[in-house]
Amino acid sequence: QVQPVESGGGLVQAGGSLRLSCVASGRTFSSCSMGWFRQAPGKERDLVAAINRSGNRSYYADSVKGRFTISRDNVQNTVYLQANSLKPEDTAVYYCAVRSDNTNRYFTDIQEYAYWGQGTQVTVSS
Repeated sequence: QVQPVESGGGLVQAGGSLRLSCVASGRTFSSCSMGWFRQAPGKERDLVAAINRSGNRSYYADSVKGRFTISRDNVQNTVYLQANSLKPEDTAVYYCAVRSDNTNRYFTDIQEYAYWGQGTQVTVSS
């Protein structure tokens, strides 16, 4: 079992920044591929960014490319999402997702993730 716990959400003005963190306990963190998803009210949960277990490969949704950065610290068992130049349309609950992996690749399909955090709210005001 893995229990991811997110933090770092909040209210920020458009153009501002937030750094989300996710600590994943219960399994060797370095053997897990990680993803950040978000879900706005009335919408589906979508992938924002994903990172492989060694941290040298990552994926970004087109809507956040150039503004968000995913990274991880395998000593601290933590994955981060640095969100810059935030827009009102970035408002959503952000979820951290985990899957065990021995291929060292990232995953973009929501169905491929086995463990989820409770989410952290990000609200961007205009």
